[in-house]
Amino acid sequence: MADVAALAGVSSQTVSRVVNARSNVDSDTRDRVLAAMDEIGYRPNSAARALKSGRFSTIGVIMFTLSSFGNMRTLDAVAMAAAEAGYSITLIPVTRPTQGAVTGAVTRLAEQAVDGIVIIMEAHMLDRIDVTVPTGLPVVIVDSDAGSRYTVVDTDQTEGARLATQHLLDLGHRTVWHIAGPESSFSAGRRTASWRNTLKAAGAPVPPVLEGDWSAQSGYVHGVTLAADPLITAIFASNDQMALGVMRAMHEAGRALPADVSVVGFDDMRESGEFWPPLTTVHQDFAQVGRLCIEKLLRQIDSPGASVPGTTIVPTHLVVRGSTAPRTP
Repeated sequence: MADVAALAGVSSQTVSRVVNARSNVDSDTRDRVLAAMDEIGYRPNSAARALKSGRFSTIGVIMFTLSSFGNMRTLDAVAMAAAEAGYSITLIPVTRPTQGAVTGAVTRLAEQAVDGIVIIMEAHMLDRIDVTVPTGLPVVIVDSDAGSRYTVVDTDQTEGARLATQHLLDLGHRTVWHIAGPESSFSAGRRTASWRNTLKAAGAPVPPVLEGDWSAQSGYVHGVTLAADPLITAIFASNDQMALGVMRAMHEAGRALPADVSVVGFDDMRESGEFWPPLTTVHQDFAQVGRLCIEKLLRQIDSPGASVPGTTIVPTHLVVRGSTAPRTP
């Protein structure tokens, strides 16, 4: 820093203000300092700055699976929002959703010097009803029934599934079949419950639930069975990938979409509008989830003890495309 100051003809304090992006430096001086830093290859020592400020500019992320579309979009959104706030992320995938695994991951992140943690839950805990997070670090949890003890951010799974199911009923379909996500998933459970409640409220028959694993292949397998029954005219798949598998099964069986069968997905993948026909689906605002996670985490970091636990719900909405149509007599 002294070398930069000498080359730029300024004080070390001025160099420090430029390094820390302070506003009380005029533009000409800032440019001179930045040019000097570039010329001699100066880079701020993040470890030294952390020791001085008590901040590490790093956020830990714990995830139970990297394979699902929703989790990856959420991770991407959290990483982008963190970067915009000047933070990097340290990711620890956890293979089994157990209390011991969560505690171990939190401990490892604390040892790696993070300022706070985002936990992308998605799955039910195998060994207890609710997760318990060790104290000492700010925490935000995504996609979980963590209750009132923690700060939680989630999309409105219930309303999204209601909109999907009601859309098909409003098109005149007698009932709606459902391909659910895995039983271990919180979001899948909420979507299934909302589908069932919507059918009951409408006085429509409630078919048996068909459980998939989020993959297009599992949607295809169930789609083959559903395609064989000509009385089935409406299907709500718990994500777009399973909906894609259903659509393939219908095409192979010679059942036209949407003339013979209407299909609705959930997530609104970027590719959903390119399916044939383009897929009607429920849009989740993953970017907003990521922004809220980082916003709420930084609030805890900046004002320890000031954050009020509770759940923030990000709205979902139905995107109507070509895969749904009124039921033909």
